[in-house]
Amino acid sequence: MGGIAIVGAAAAGYLVSHIRRGVVFSDQTLIVFAGVLTMAGLGFVDDYIKVRVRQNRGVYWKHKGYVTLVLSFAIAAVLVAATDIDTRLSLTRGDLPGWQLGTVGWVIWAGLIIFATTNAVNVTDGLDGLAAGSALFGFFAFAAIAFWGFRNPEIYGSLVNPYDLAVFAAAFAGACAGFLWWNAAPARIFMGDVGALGLGAALALLALTTNTQLLLPLICGLNVIEIGSVAIQMGVFRASGRKRRLFRLSPIHHHFEVAGWPETTVIIRFWIMAGLSVAAALAVYVADFTDQAAL
Repeated sequence: MGGIAIVGAAAAGYLVSHIRRGVVFSDQTLIVFAGVLTMAGLGFVDDYIKVRVRQNRGVYWKHKGYVTLVLSFAIAAVLVAATDIDTRLSLTRGDLPGWQLGTVGWVIWAGLIIFATTNAVNVTDGLDGLAAGSALFGFFAFAAIAFWGFRNPEIYGSLVNPYDLAVFAAAFAGACAGFLWWNAAPARIFMGDVGALGLGAALALLALTTNTQLLLPLICGLNVIEIGSVAIQMGVFRASGRKRRLFRLSPIHHHFEVAGWPETTVIIRFWIMAGLSVAAALAVYVADFTDQAAL
């Protein structure tokens, strides 16, 4: 349940930042935060069952998956109904590629993004500091992207109050950094599903609100690798009649542990991978901005 500290610290940082004159709340960002709290609440129920009821499995994984999917679509529906969010398919800005998905299409697309990202971060949370450290890179990237959108409205004019989104992302980056101090190996506090589902929802919703949906797989590159390794492992196992596995253990960070890598080596190398992936995403973003600014 240590994830309560992350979400709580992020909420405190976000609220306190609005004491400063000129920083105003955005309806869109408040809905985003409500979505994060909703997913974190689901994680809390799962953690509570594990800790208090002493049932290690928590909520049955299929049931949790169904609830997560329904909540993902619900959050997306509220976001598109209550705000002026751009419903186009986007890479670095609303008009690239700019394909209009329509309300229903966007809700389906956004719901799947939220669902996939929350699960990917949850799967990544298997070693001390791994999920928090990789998420820190992602929130840093989104803080920079949102602030850059605020400074360049002539290019990113479809964003809704990007300055508030930058504050939101920075608050979560700071919360992850503070949590990582105690969560680094050997961990003294653990994230749990409260933190994993909350962080995943926050990353997904930032991608949706900053019009960087197609850039999200790069920003969350490590999470994509982690959830991909689970999917591949399950696919190979089922295709072989439950006789073969591609990895010694999945998610893939456990594969390297079984191969003999020390836990800290796996964590640091995976952090490096996460950082390089985020750097590549920012390079794509900056390259597109440079092209647009030159026009």
